Amino acid sequence: MSCLLVLNAGSSSLKYAVYREAERLHGGKRERLTADGQQQAIQSVLAEIRQVLGSESLLAVGHRVVHGGDQFHQPVLITDAVLQELDRLTPLAQLHQPHNIAGIRAMMAALPGIPQVACFDTAFHATMPLVERMFGIPRHFYESGIRRYGFHGLAYESVVEHLRSHDPASALGRLIACHLGNGASLCAIRDGHSVATTMGFTPLDGLLMGTRCGSLDPGVVLYLERHIGMQTAEVDQLLEHESGLLGVSGGLSSDLRDLLASESPIAREAVDLFCHRIIREIGSLAAVLGGVDAITFSGGIGENSAIIRERILTRLDWLGMTWDSTANQAGADRISTASSRVCVVRVPVQEENIIARHTARILGLPWEA
Repeated sequence: MSCLLVLNAGSSSLKYAVYREAERLHGGKRERLTADGQQQAIQSVLAEIRQVLGSESLLAVGHRVVHGGDQFHQPVLITDAVLQELDRLTPLAQLHQPHNIAGIRAMMAALPGIPQVACFDTAFHATMPLVERMFGIPRHFYESGIRRYGFHGLAYESVVEHLRSHDPASALGRLIACHLGNGASLCAIRDGHSVATTMGFTPLDGLLMGTRCGSLDPGVVLYLERHIGMQTAEVDQLLEHESGLLGVSGGLSSDLRDLLASESPIAREAVDLFCHRIIREIGSLAAVLGGVDAITFSGGIGENSAIIRERILTRLDWLGMTWDSTANQAGADRISTASSRVCVVRVPVQEENIIARHTARILGLPWEA
């Protein structure tokens, strides 16, 4: 028997799973990692996996890669040329791409000759129409690759697959998927395909996040540089690492759980802004879809915070949706009532399953995860 390893190397965490055909044999997570710590974690994971595999062989490694640019719309077998392209895309996802690439290089060094497959978060959004991908700047910039790409694609693909198994009507209808965590975005999905999303050229765009500002008038950046005297690196640090929930709460915390537990007025204001931006964008995506048949919640906040789901759902009754407060508090899979015009579902995302399935397909294996 041969097995596949799936690796999701992030900025401070490392998720991994081992599959034998459709069966997930083993998985885990290392958290709060530094750059050096990631390399140590990978070596630790490999040692752990060798124990799990025993006499079984490892056939390939599938990797999550955040940015695939305008050339990678499908998973690919990783070559030196592919790695060069992924390096070139680093400025477009500088919080994530270097760690994804470091994980790939570490596995290539530790497992020479074992195929490595890259699966892209941007690929799911390749179906968005031109009007969603273009910015209002001279066209030659679009042609050079400055366009809306969208992210969290593997998570959204997992949501669609979950609905196909558990609620096919919702999977084929007009869906707004809310992927809410330290990084957060929404996606409008029709018939299982992305038609619009809140993240854009980089994962900095869209909703308010843990430390990222989300959508921002570009004039603010110009003002910071021209009149406040900030340098580009300082603006980058501000918008990526010092803004979002952390910044709006006056530096109290980037963790929504801390803010919800706090009695500070500015903590409450940060939570209010987080929810308001989500509600506002749901309205925008509902207009793009021409109505909504289903809403899903996923991600660390979306799956686990009943109070945030409640704060959002209480503002969406205009969609013709009714929901069950008891089911929401209990963390039930289905939150909407039987009579609701809009189905509301809590979905546990399984990105590793999606990556394993793509890796198997690239290698021509006769099984799917």
